[in-house]
Amino acid sequence: MKSLEEHLVQYALYHRDKRNIRTHLVGVPLIVFAVIMLTYIPLFEFSQFEVTLSVILIGAVGAYYFYLSAWLGLIMIAILATGYALTTVLSSQIMLFGVPMSGFYAIGVGIFLFGWVVQFIGHHFEGKKPAFVDDLMGLLIGPLFVLVEVLFKFGCMKHLEMKILAQAGAYRN
Repeated sequence: MKSLEEHLVQYALYHRDKRNIRTHLVGVPLIVFAVIMLTYIPLFEFSQFEVTLSVILIGAVGAYYFYLSAWLGLIMIAILATGYALTTVLSSQIMLFGVPMSGFYAIGVGIFLFGWVVQFIGHHFEGKKPAFVDDLMGLLIGPLFVLVEVLFKFGCMKHLEMKILAQAGAYRN
């Protein structure tokens, strides 16, 4: 299995243009939120807690992120849990207005598509195809990449940033 650094370097090779990275700061969170919405499908109840497909996905993805880095994994789990909480609130509010769940899922599809449009605009600037085209792990690593890019901007994890820069190259623009 690849290490955190190996995954981030691989992803960074497709993301050196600062404009592309900025579009990812918008597009990736939108896509992640939309996936949480679109997988908000009740499966069963456990101790009065409704277990949805999104809970299972968040658990699996969160565990993988935690495996790669406990600190980053905890941050990502908190972010994903916040997205789930927002999804739960949005779902209940939509139902209060009498909108069927199909309307909720339509909103999710719209957010998902808009997020991808933003992503592809960024890759136009980059002049490269998205990382997931060559390796589907890019879909899983993208949110983690966005998190570390934000942390880099705040001066955190400089050692990791330097390793990525040394292997993937400097930022452009």
